[in-house]
Amino acid sequence: MDLDDAQFVATGKRYHLTCFLAQQAAEKGLKAFLYFSGAESVRGHSVAELCEDAAGLDPAFTGLSEQAAPLDKYYVPTRYPNGLPGGLPSHAFILKDAEMAIAMATAVLDFVGKRLAQG
Repeated sequence: MDLDDAQFVATGKRYHLTCFLAQQAAEKGLKAFLYFSGAESVRGHSVAELCEDAAGLDPAFTGLSEQAAPLDKYYVPTRYPNGLPGGLPSHAFILKDAEMAIAMATAVLDFVGKRLAQG
C-alpha cells in the first residue's frame, strides 16, 4: 500500500514524500518477513539492518542489504525541515530520487514476496 501511495504522490511531483513512502514500504515488507519467520520483536527503521536481520534467518537475503541500503537516507530528511542543512525536503528531492526509491522498494518487496511464497 505504501508503494502504491509512493507512486501516486510521484505523479504530483511530491518527490520527498515519494522517497519516504518507498522507504516505508521496504521497511514494512522486511518486518513482515521477520515476523513471519518467527521473530518476536522487530525494532528499528533501517532497511539495511532489517535486511541483515532477515539474512540471519534466511541466507537468500545476503546481499539485499547493499542493494536496498540507500533507502535509509530517505527516512528522516524527507520529512523534517531540520533534517537537511538548509532548505526544505520538498525542494531537495527530484524525480530521479523518487524513481530510484520506488525501484529499490519494488525490488525489496518482490524479493520478500518470493521468499514468503516459498515459506
